[in-house]
Amino acid sequence: MKKLLAGTALALTASVGMAHADAHGVTACLITKTDTNPFFVKMKEGAEAKAAELGVTLKSFAGKVDGDHETQVAAIETCILDGAKGILLTASDTSSIVGAVQQARDAGLVVIALDTPLSPADAADATFATDNFLAGELIGKWAAATLGDEAANAKIAMLDLAVSQPTVGVLRDQGFLTGFGIDVKDVNKWGDEDDPRIVGNDVTLGNEEGGRKAMENLLAKDPEVNVVYTINEPAAAGAYEALKAIGRENDVLIVSVDGGCPGVQNVADGVIGATSQQYPLLMAAKGVEAIAKFAEDGTLPVPTEGKAFFDTGVALVTDKPVDGVESISVKEGMDLCWG
Repeated sequence: MKKLLAGTALALTASVGMAHADAHGVTACLITKTDTNPFFVKMKEGAEAKAAELGVTLKSFAGKVDGDHETQVAAIETCILDGAKGILLTASDTSSIVGAVQQARDAGLVVIALDTPLSPADAADATFATDNFLAGELIGKWAAATLGDEAANAKIAMLDLAVSQPTVGVLRDQGFLTGFGIDVKDVNKWGDEDDPRIVGNDVTLGNEEGGRKAMENLLAKDPEVNVVYTINEPAAAGAYEALKAIGRENDVLIVSVDGGCPGVQNVADGVIGATSQQYPLLMAAKGVEAIAKFAEDGTLPVPTEGKAFFDTGVALVTDKPVDGVESISVKEGMDLCWG
């Protein structure tokens, strides 16, 4: 894993070194789900830094909350009218946004999905993302190995993102269950599993309050929940607060995905057992670079070999490693974290 991350970093550094001589006059748009989640804050920082380096004018837009599809559609329309050369998009509704994305592509813009693949994925010109299925699979394998024989008796609460089931949420959910050893039925959606260990699914909108409410709902369904999968670390923090309110914060295993500094600190503090760390700054920086290259000569991004997207890397962060699951320490995670 460390070699993989190092190789990725070297490849990215080499690519950055070939900065375009003159991207002045090029406008790019960044459209995120929200402007408050630390993941998207860091994504914006990465885009702004790369835009400044290349002389690209960056315009940023965000939904009011995770799931605000209408604001994202309006932002795409604004970018088209403004004459932007490309759009970087983390879609709240990965299927409903496709019509607006096609309008942008028909108008000559390159559209790059960041973190969250569109549905279908080829509705965008390219995707720069974490391997979200692998991110989920890593925490699923870690949770199962940590429980050992008791994994057979687990009672799992699934704290997902949104009822629209955006691809990032489906991939992490299904990856977790696969890693845990549970039959996922249709890998393209969550909630159709029939394994009795799954207490149920609820949605969090990717924030702390949503995580707390979803955890309360699933505890009401089965107060003996002992494993909690969460779509991201803010949702995990909310789940922890709900468990703490009933005195169960020390006997429930919580796992998550993101790798932001607050989340990695929560791993250090025992709030989260393990998290899969992703790298939003690299996604956004590479995205701006790709738009500048497209404006220069029409070149489209090339996906990582063997994958349908450009993989920006993932690593499991925990101070309780288990055999058979590669991981990095909390100290290493803090060195790489964001937010």
